[in-house]
Amino acid sequence: MNNPAGCAYDVSTFYRFFIVLALIVTAKSIYGLNGFKKLVVTAVLSLIAISTVCAENVAEDFYTWAGFEMTGDMPKKNPYLKNFKYKLFMQGRFGDHSSQFTQGLIRSGIGYNFNQKITTWLGYDWVPTSRPLALNAFNDHALWQQLSVRNDYSFGTVISRTRFEQHFFDIPGSTDVAQLFRQMFKLSISMPAVSSHVSFVAWNEIFANMNSTDAGTRSGFNQNRAFVGLGYAISNSKLLEVGYMNQYINRPHSPRPDQMLHVLSVTLLLNF
Repeated sequence: MNNPAGCAYDVSTFYRFFIVLALIVTAKSIYGLNGFKKLVVTAVLSLIAISTVCAENVAEDFYTWAGFEMTGDMPKKNPYLKNFKYKLFMQGRFGDHSSQFTQGLIRSGIGYNFNQKITTWLGYDWVPTSRPLALNAFNDHALWQQLSVRNDYSFGTVISRTRFEQHFFDIPGSTDVAQLFRQMFKLSISMPAVSSHVSFVAWNEIFANMNSTDAGTRSGFNQNRAFVGLGYAISNSKLLEVGYMNQYINRPHSPRPDQMLHVLSVTLLLNF
């Protein structure tokens, strides 16, 4: 549904400040920060002060994303494969108030570990897309290259993921290849005060089109995804992440309005 012109409640702003507040709470549980109450009060008052902003012609919807990602090492019997990894990711995305299948994602990739921190990846995505996210159904085939950097600190883990993608759309009349850049930063903090299995998870990813195409994409800012939630370690190799994701899709040169999707995200991460 479209918001009328004027001021509206900005849910994405709310969750960005919720992330800050949750980080303060987590830091308190780990370090016992002085002035904790003052920090919380300041964060809450700041949230109330700026959570109402002006927004025009933005279509909102509630989605559910559910999927799993499997990552593992190649057979170590072959010494030439000892640093190689594989990845398989499958996800279903349901829109129109989570009432219908809207988009799918099947991702496969091969990675190479330079060390415990740095991994490079090459892969392929198949993304079938239909209403209400797209006016007409189409398939998106993408090649991608990725650099992942992981750093472990005393307070938690920070991951940087930099990715370049080349998209091929099976849209009639479309022959251009869309070039996309993505940058994600992810933070995971264990919460021993709650449970040894539970962690706080937050990440943000920005998308930018690197060129304009005959499929309708225009160079510049494409979208932003912001997530906040919890991780639950089922075992050493299985992690369940559940939370809220805010997805803002920018459409500056389209008759369609920008979109803000409120997403219930459920992902099972398998590491072998």
